[in-house]
Formats: sequence, C-alpha cells, structure tokens
Amino acid sequence: MYPKRTIVNGREYEINTDFKVAIDCIDIGYADIPDEERTLAIIYKLFGDKGLDNPQDWAGLIEKATKYLSLDKEYKGDKEPDMDFKKDYDFIKASFRSDYGINLDKEDMHWWEFYNLINGLSNSEFGNCCILNRIRNLRNMDTSKIEDAEEKARIEEMQREFAIEKKEIKTDKQKELDEYWKKMLGKEK
Repeated sequence: MYPKRTIVNGREYEINTDFKVAIDCIDIGYADIPDEERTLAIIYKLFGDKGLDNPQDWAGLIEKATKYLSLDKEYKGDKEPDMDFKKDYDFIKASFRSDYGINLDKEDMHWWEFYNLINGLSNSEFGNCCILNRIRNLRNMDTSKIEDAEEKARIEEMQREFAIEKKEIKTDKQKELDEYWKKMLGKEK
C-alpha cells in the first residue's frame, strides 16, 4: 500500500500523492532559491496549509517529504541520472501510452506507482522498447567501444542533443544551513 498520510509530533498530515506534485517538489529541490523557501515550498506542495500552519513540525515534515519523494529508499548518488522528469515528460507520456495505455494527462496517480511503472517500461537491447528507454539507453551508451568513427560521431551528436543538465542542489553555506536546522529542531539555546 502506498502512503497517503504521515504523522509528525502527533499530528496527522495528508500527503498530496499526485505524481505531478512530486515532480514539482523534485524541481523545487534543485531551484536556486534560499533553503528556507525551498523547504516551505515542498512542505506546502505535499502537506498544504496545515503543514505551513505548524512551524514546530517543519523539520519533521521535510524529513518525511524526503523519505516520501525517495520512495523510502536511501539515495546512492554514485550514478549519473539518465532521466529528467520535466525534460523527458513528453517521452514519459508517450511511453506510458504505448506500454500501458495510460494517458498521463488524464491520470491522477500516486507518486510511488508512477515511479514503479517507469521502472517497468519496456526495455530491450534488441530495440523493442519504449521511446523513454531508447533515450535513456542512448544517454548511457559508452561510445569508446564504437570503432566506426562515423557511427561514433553520430551517436555522440545524438547524446549531446538529448543530454540532460546535471542538477545540483544549490544550498546556502553549509554552516548557515546547519544553524537553520538546529533552530528548527529546537537544539539551539
């Protein structure tokens, strides 16, 4: 069962579970805005006014939001992403339509279900796969193993055309962030 609510400090919060909201929250996470604004924007998107109305819960809510958005899995940042939800959204829509018969424009789907369905999209080394996975496979292709110079140049040109921008969370100075969270958690006297 996918989570639909969470509890922080004894208060229950409904989670806005729509996959489009989760994608927005991921984008907010990388936005070039102050940390406090980023935190509050994510809390608002996922937990609404009730989340904003309880500042004593913000630290707990952002922790719950992080776990929710990562599907309660620990992130291992050792691999470059081969997909960007916003940039690749048209490919995602086409792939859901072709593989599952799902029209994402008309679908309200839980974030975890959406993510799991992305991982189940058709993918084959023999070319029988959805458009999203063809693009992802292209991005992951090791051109150093291609001996034909023309073919290598063609693939590298396509990789540049479909490349995704490397995203980094733009935080204020780490010390300031640590101080902010100490205050939020009530650990500063």
